[in-house]
Parts: sequence; structure tokens; C-alpha cells
Amino acid sequence: MELHYKKAPLYRYFFLLSGLTLFALGNAIAVKVLHVGLHPWEVMNVALYERIGFTIGTWNVIIGILLVTVVYFFSRSYIHIGTFCNALLIGPIMDFFLWLDILPKATHTWMDYFILLSGIMITGIGGGLYVAAGLGAGPRDGFMLAISDRTGLSVAKARIMVESIVLIIGFLLGGPIFIMTFIYTFIQSPVFQKSLQFFKGIVSVMEEKKSMANTVN
Repeated sequence: MELHYKKAPLYRYFFLLSGLTLFALGNAIAVKVLHVGLHPWEVMNVALYERIGFTIGTWNVIIGILLVTVVYFFSRSYIHIGTFCNALLIGPIMDFFLWLDILPKATHTWMDYFILLSGIMITGIGGGLYVAAGLGAGPRDGFMLAISDRTGLSVAKARIMVESIVLIIGFLLGGPIFIMTFIYTFIQSPVFQKSLQFFKGIVSVMEEKKSMANTVN
């Protein structure tokens, strides 16, 4: 069933904003231990930050807007209010958490892997939460879906292709690549999937209660 975004109930927006906040928090935690490896998109963001300036979050926004622009011309059906919220909010929220300076700092011991693992899990939970809101995919997901549509590749193959290119660009720019870069997605994806199923279940229950209330009225 297609959701009419302008009439979406407030709890969907709450899910969206809460999910984006958790996603940004997880990314910020990961950046604190970037020497053990980051997700390909963050590798590129950090590389651009170190090469050119601005902030890591600012590059997140710039790249997000560029991807939304590309998707608009190729497959605008993937662009919704959640897409813009994702592109515009994750970066500033991430910068805010980094600015607060309350996150665990790198110890340069095996503990850093646990710090990164916590960041990956928080990001996975946040991703499942904001997608469960049903208000649109993020700009990176929309871009990969558009690539899949245009090339005939499966979504999985399109993701591998895009993230490989992003990783190469990040590497050439001097971004932080290490062992966790190559297993990041394998940890995050299952957490995201479980989170999405859980929060979709909650959304379904709330929809049913709302429907029943409307029926009674």
C-alpha cells in the first residue's frame, strides 16, 4: 500500500527522526575509531574532510544532495520526504555528536573494535527504524536502486558495484581503510534487517489500532 506522505501520522515522523539520529550517532562513534576501518561512504567523507576541509557531516550532506539530484533525473519515484531528511539531517547530527566530545575515544587497543561494533549496531538499528517509518529511502539507497533499474543488475550487485567505486575513490583520496571496512556491511546488514522487521511490526500494530479507532468513530 502506497503511503500518502503529507497525511502520514506523526509517529511515522517520530520513527524517521529517531532512526536518523541513531544512524548519525552510530556513524559518529565509528569515526572516533576510524583507524580500524569505516564503511565505504564514510571512508570517502573522511577523505574529503581531510583533503579539502569543512566537516565530515558537511560532506555527508553534499554527497547526499548530489545523489538525490542524480536520482531525480533517472528515477524520481525513489525520492520522498524521508530521502531529503536523510540527506540533510544525518550529517549535522553526526557533527553535533562529534562536537559534544562525549563519545568513546580511540584506545588503539582491541577495545576499539568493540567501540566500532557498537557504532555499527547502533547504525543498523537506526537504519531499520527510519526505513520502517515508510517515508522514503535514503539518497544512497535510492541511488543504488536507480542504478539497479537502469542497468538491470540486482540490487545486491548494484550495491557492491557502487560501494566498490566509492571505496576506491576514498582510498585514492587517502581515506581510512582497514580490516573492518571489508566486513562492515556483513555486520550491519543483519542488524538492519532484524531492526526493520521489529519496527515494521510496531508500525503495523499502530496502524491496526488507528484503523480500528477510525472504524469505531
